[in-house]
Amino acid sequence: MSVASHHRQVESRLAESDVRYTAGRRAVVEVLGSAEGPLGAAEIHDRLEGQVPLSSVYRTLSVLEEAGVLIPHFAQKGLTRYELAEWLRGHHHHLVCIQCGGVEDFTLPDDLEADMDRIVRHIGGLARFQADTHSLEIEGRCARCAT
Repeated sequence: MSVASHHRQVESRLAESDVRYTAGRRAVVEVLGSAEGPLGAAEIHDRLEGQVPLSSVYRTLSVLEEAGVLIPHFAQKGLTRYELAEWLRGHHHHLVCIQCGGVEDFTLPDDLEADMDRIVRHIGGLARFQADTHSLEIEGRCARCAT
């Protein structure tokens, strides 16, 4: 999905809650839209190269999360990382490095995603729980930390 499309959809979503889509919010959406995985507030601030104060980044993350634009992920070392919601970014999963705390997005091939859906529904059935969707986080060590 293009950056322009993200902006149109986010602006529409925020308008539903009477929230303005400010330049700072646009900048945060752009950073997260181009990221290879979820990012923490400080990482977003660094990528914005001082264009938006860190305190504004935190407020923006809160507003966008409340509007359902962002999903928070609680990664290792107590750091909350954020990414665009699945309705913007598409369905995917995460590889979480237990050593450095890095998070990387990955998408399963269609046949494995179908297998994963069947497994999730089966587990839901065992627990008498109607599973609607799933999110997979695999923990281990990234290539940099594994060496």
